[in-house]
This record gives sequence, C-alpha cells and structure tokens, in this order.
Amino acid sequence: MSSAHTPLTDALAAGSALVLDGGLSNQLEAAGHDLSDDLWSARLLAERPEALVRAHLAYYEAGADVVITSSYQATFEGFARHGIGHDRAAGLLALSVESAREAARRAQAGSPGRPLWVAASAGPYGAMLADGSEYRGRYGVTERELERFHRPRLEVLAAARPDVLALETVPDTDEARALLRAVRGLGVPAWLSYTVAGDRTRAGQPLEEAFGLAAGADEVVAVGVNCCAPEDAGRAVALAARITGKPVVVYPNSGEEWDAAAHAWRGRATFPAEQVTAWRRDGARLIGGCCRVGPGVIADIAARLRPGDA
Repeated sequence: MSSAHTPLTDALAAGSALVLDGGLSNQLEAAGHDLSDDLWSARLLAERPEALVRAHLAYYEAGADVVITSSYQATFEGFARHGIGHDRAAGLLALSVESAREAARRAQAGSPGRPLWVAASAGPYGAMLADGSEYRGRYGVTERELERFHRPRLEVLAAARPDVLALETVPDTDEARALLRAVRGLGVPAWLSYTVAGDRTRAGQPLEEAFGLAAGADEVVAVGVNCCAPEDAGRAVALAARITGKPVVVYPNSGEEWDAAAHAWRGRATFPAEQVTAWRRDGARLIGGCCRVGPGVIADIAARLRPGDA
C-alpha cells in the first residue's frame, strides 16, 4: 500500500508540481558511508538498510514529496558478482522500496495526512556494468537482450508496490524502447527520464525522437531528463512537454564535473534553484535534483514550488 493518500497519477493530473529528492549517494557519503564498490548505494541494502531510511527521511524533511529508492544499481547480475543469490537479491530489491516507505511513515508521523510518494529506481544497463557506460549507451547488446535484463528486476520492484517506477538515466533510444516494453502489464505507472548532453541523448539521438517514444505509452505518466547539466535540463523541459503532452520530470546534477581520472568532482555547483519556477511554467511537474544536489537545495525548491510561491 502506498504511503500517500492520493495516487501519484491523480496528483499529476491535477496539475500539482511535486518536489523530488536529491542525490542519494551524496547524502549517504555525507553520513560517512563508503560507496566506492560497483553496487554503489545498493550495497547498503544488505549491510546498513537503516542508513537508507535516514537518507530518504532527510529529503522528506527537506520538503520532498517523492523519494527515489536505492535500487538504481541493484540488479540480479550485480548482486551475483558479490555472492548474493537470486532470492536474496529479490528481497533486497523489495527492501529498497520498503526502506523509502518506512522513511515516509516517519515523516508522516510528524505531519499526519501529508501525502508522500515512493519512486522505485531502475537504472540503465550501463549502471550494472559500473564502467560509466550509462553515459554513452549503445552497449553492443540488442533491444531484446536489454528487455530481458530489465524485466525481472522491474517485476520485483513493481510487486513491492511503489507509487511509480523511475526508469532513469536512460542514455539512448534503444534502451528506452526496451524499457517501455519491459514495463507493460506490471500495473505500476512509470516515468522515463533520459540523461542528455545539449539537445541529444548521451548516445547522440535527437531528443524529439527520444521523447516521442513515450508519447503513446499508457504506462508512462511523465517524461524528462535527469543526471545532466542544469542548463541542458532547462532546455529539455518545454520540448518534452510539447512532444509528449505528458507531465515532465526533471532532476539535473549540481553542475559540478566528475573527473574520472582523479575520482573527484571539480568546479562549482550551478544548479539554479530559482529556475524551477520556469521549469514548472514550461510543463515540469516532478522537479528535484540528482548527483551532488542535497537537502538544502531541495528545501529551496520546495519553498519555491509550494502553492502560492511560484
């Protein structure tokens, strides 16, 4: 059962602008957790699930209406590399949803009646590879192989009854088509969110083509972008709304740059919290942040998007 009183689809249909959380990994790292292996935040599902509850709660308390689970890099294949069998892996995937739901219950204890939602993250195939290929796409596998990879995990996540499936950081249209087939018949709505560079997917396809794939997909309740530069996110919002006619989801990175050689972030944060009102005007209805965006920025977004503030 959802932690919300109102289905997310109804809230979106009403035109509400809902606040998403920020980066889960940076919140966990700020609490002292080492996420350096290839399971990333999903490792804590097996080792420190309470840490995930606290991280989700920090975002709810900052004003997020929706938090995204720790399952981005949680896959049967990835867990198997760490000696975790299929049944245990399925339990950990379900636990990612329950951890977020438990955080919602704790947040609601102090704010009875506050509607809160849980989005179950399904990262791209490249996230399982843990080699950065989710920012390139075109993995050398077929769409059918991608569909067979995604479907079992999505089935387990859907069975845990999140409010929505977050098909996120999708780098190309090949994987988007596979994901759209994989979510059919699961009984849980989904959003489809690309990672982009300029006006193209990371693999180089025009965003008009990428967004158009979701226009007729009944399962998809929002379309947009995440894990990209803030300036690229802003340009994509109006386009996604125009191409699909659906609510737009947008949650960019902080604007800092990842130095792969040094394994460190460089530059300064450029996330324009004041720009969220323009994103809302252009059709965004799910607005938050991704890598390196913390509770402070989410609190600022929430203050700007509450009724009467925008």
